[in-house]
Amino acid sequence: MDLFFQQVLNGLTLGGIYSLVALGLTLVYGILHVPNFAHGAFYMAGAYAAFWLITAQGFNYWVGMAGAAVAVALIAVLAERLVFHPLRDAPGLHHMIAAIGLLLFLEAGAQAVWGADFHRLPTPYTGIVEIGGATAPVQRLMIVGAAFALMVALHLFLKKTVMGSTIIAMAQNRQGAALVGIDPNRVAMLTFAISGVLAAVAATLYAPINLIYPAMGHLVITKAFVIIILGGMGSVPGAIVGGLIIGFAESFGAFYISPDYKDIIAFALLVVILSFRPEGLFTKGVR
Repeated sequence: MDLFFQQVLNGLTLGGIYSLVALGLTLVYGILHVPNFAHGAFYMAGAYAAFWLITAQGFNYWVGMAGAAVAVALIAVLAERLVFHPLRDAPGLHHMIAAIGLLLFLEAGAQAVWGADFHRLPTPYTGIVEIGGATAPVQRLMIVGAAFALMVALHLFLKKTVMGSTIIAMAQNRQGAALVGIDPNRVAMLTFAISGVLAAVAATLYAPINLIYPAMGHLVITKAFVIIILGGMGSVPGAIVGGLIIGFAESFGAFYISPDYKDIIAFALLVVILSFRPEGLFTKGVR
C-alpha cells in the first residue's frame, strides 16, 4: 500500500503539471483555433526565468515563481501581438509555422544566454512527511496543492468574472462576441498572458525535481497536445481530466511495467481512447 500511495502521489504530481500546461494550450486554441507549438517554449522560459531570479538575484522561491509568471506572460503577449496577430486572417498552417519558428527562436535564445548545460532549481521544500505510514516529499505535495489551487482559481475566473466570460464568449463565437462589443484583441492578449502564467508556474513547480535545459519543453508540449486531443480540443475540463489520466497512466505504467516505456504510454493511451471516442472525452469546448 505504501508503494501504491507513492504512485498515486506521483500520478497527481505529473497530472497537475500536465494539466496546467494543457490548460494554457487549450485556452489559446479556443481563441485562435490553431495549435500553439510555441507553448513548450513558454514552459522552458518560465523555468529559466525562475532559475535566474532565484539563483542569480537571490529571490525566494515564491517571489521567483511570481516573477517568472510575469516575465512569461509578457513574452506570450508580445508573441500574440508580433507573431500571431498579423496572421489572424491567414490560413491555419501559417500560424503553426510561425509557432514553430517562435519555439526555435526562444530555445536558441535560452541556449545563447545560459548555454546547453543542465540546471536544477533549488527549493526550500526538501523535507519528507509521513502520511498514513507512507512517506511523501514536501515538494511533490506542494506541486499537487499549488497546481489544483490554480486550476480552481482559473475556473472561478472564467465562470465568475466579466473578463473570464469574454474569453468564453470569444472561444464560442469570435464574430458574435465582437458584434456585442467585446474587443477581440484585448481578449487575445489576456488569453496569451494567462497561458504564459500557467506555463511558467508549472515549470517552476516541476523544476526542482526535474532538469532545466533549452529543449525541456519538447516532451511536455507533445504530451499537452495528447491531453487536449484526448480531452477534446478547446475543452477546459478535458484538459484537466486528460492531464490526470496521462499522469496516472505514466506513474503506474512506469512502476508496474517499466520506466523505459513511460513516455510511450501516453501515446498508446491516446490511440486506444480515440479508437472508441474519436471526438475526445469532452466535446463542448469551454462552454
